[in-house]
Amino acid sequence: MKIKIINVVGARPNFMKIAPLMTEMATHPQFEVSLLHTGQHYDRSMSQFFFDDLGLPKPDIYLGVGSGRHGEQTGKIMVEFEKVMLDHKSDLVIVVGDVNSTIACGLVAVKLGVKLAHVEAGLRSFDRSMPEEINRILTDQISDFLFITEKSGEENLLREGIDPGKIFFVGNVMIDSLLNHLQRAQSSKILDELNLKPQQFVALTLHRPSNVDVRENFVEILKALDEIQKTITIVFPIHPRSQKRLQEFGLGAKLKEMTQLKIVDPLGYLDFIKLLSEAKLVLTDSGGIQEETTVLGIPCLTMRENTERPVTVTQGTNIIVGGKAEVIVAESKKILAGILKQGRRPDLWDGKAAERIVKILLKNF
Repeated sequence: MKIKIINVVGARPNFMKIAPLMTEMATHPQFEVSLLHTGQHYDRSMSQFFFDDLGLPKPDIYLGVGSGRHGEQTGKIMVEFEKVMLDHKSDLVIVVGDVNSTIACGLVAVKLGVKLAHVEAGLRSFDRSMPEEINRILTDQISDFLFITEKSGEENLLREGIDPGKIFFVGNVMIDSLLNHLQRAQSSKILDELNLKPQQFVALTLHRPSNVDVRENFVEILKALDEIQKTITIVFPIHPRSQKRLQEFGLGAKLKEMTQLKIVDPLGYLDFIKLLSEAKLVLTDSGGIQEETTVLGIPCLTMRENTERPVTVTQGTNIIVGGKAEVIVAESKKILAGILKQGRRPDLWDGKAAERIVKILLKNF
């Protein structure tokens, strides 16, 4: 009897987390694995490039739900995923991260009596205004296997009353992907294409609703960028959400005045890792990038008031700077002047998290 597993992805950050698991599971004939893509991120730049770069197979099942409000998107995924589950009779559903696909598919699985594993469990920002925080808390409450990336995850889960027997410290599958593909990423020609030299640019990502959906917050960050780009080129692979808000808020003219702010289309995984690894500094509001910069040893300033990945601050290269222009600029200037925070790689971020997860699943089925 094979163990039937559905691995769920929905948004771009999920792909890097599921890829090493798919690779590891393929080496074990005990598993019968299906890859399901909900279609939460559905355009080519946000999905297909990453599938290609990570060597992910074409999804066995594609729900094609597309974008929408949180309730609408979550509901659509649940309706479509339930049909799949009734057809497939799986033993286990694996969800990763904290997007709407994570909680939607998790709820359907457990209501049908199917075991649920949450990869990247236990992370907490303690900010319930973030939709991702709600997704994280609820998914952890219903999961049978909680695979954590850092020790803070265990503390959070125990505090929330989770059975310690369900918690497994395995490391970080996102870092598995990074280490697996780093050598290939070094061959990327993205710096030549963008006319950049190593250590002579800042890499920027910006997409969180709290930063880009509120005009005054977006303007405040642009004020910081305007100041920083007077000193060094900033490369901004723009997220569709940020692009949309720039147009809605009429901020295009402001950007055009910034002659050293280089806006580019979203990049594939290998190109993006190359960009991160050669940057003097990374400015972000992303979760995963805080982890990647920590392993790459690149200074990272996170433009949020909190992080659900505290190990990137306590052990890594990450500094939380919030959204105020003066703080972002002051911390950036320190780094550009060579005043750097020394970081180290956290425990078990060694490229073998997927191996550990698969061993635990084999032992428990």
